[in-house]
Amino acid sequence: MRKRAPEPPSGREPDREPRVQFAALPWRRNAAGDVEVLLITSRETRRWVIPKGWPIRGSSSAQSAAREAFEEAGVLGKIGKRPLGAFSYDKRLKSNRLQHVRVAVFGLQVEREMANYPELGQREKLWLPAAEAARQVDEPELMVLLATFKP
Repeated sequence: MRKRAPEPPSGREPDREPRVQFAALPWRRNAAGDVEVLLITSRETRRWVIPKGWPIRGSSSAQSAAREAFEEAGVLGKIGKRPLGAFSYDKRLKSNRLQHVRVAVFGLQVEREMANYPELGQREKLWLPAAEAARQVDEPELMVLLATFKP
């Protein structure tokens, strides 16, 4: 007898196969030499998140993450070649379905903050010590990634 798949938690539609996104964890050293990370708000829910998005055709995963950091937060810099880690979340699609998403996170050492960028005015930005940033996000795996971040 085959086991049935577990029922989804109440109020949720069944997830499709997990999809992949790429994120940048923008960071810098402040005047005192301490590490700060950049959080931005999501456009819909206004929750604190890091810049992330779907893969960009013709770009590596790291390049896709760096592009999202520029478009969403106006930051440019040196992107890591390998992910620092990953986290998962459920994204509400335009169809109102929930899509399970796994996000690979790349460190981005910020060298420049641009005055003009595609999503300027659509999001808030906040530089914080990594441990403090960890307390601002909702995703448990992202909390751990931020709390343990060491460039």
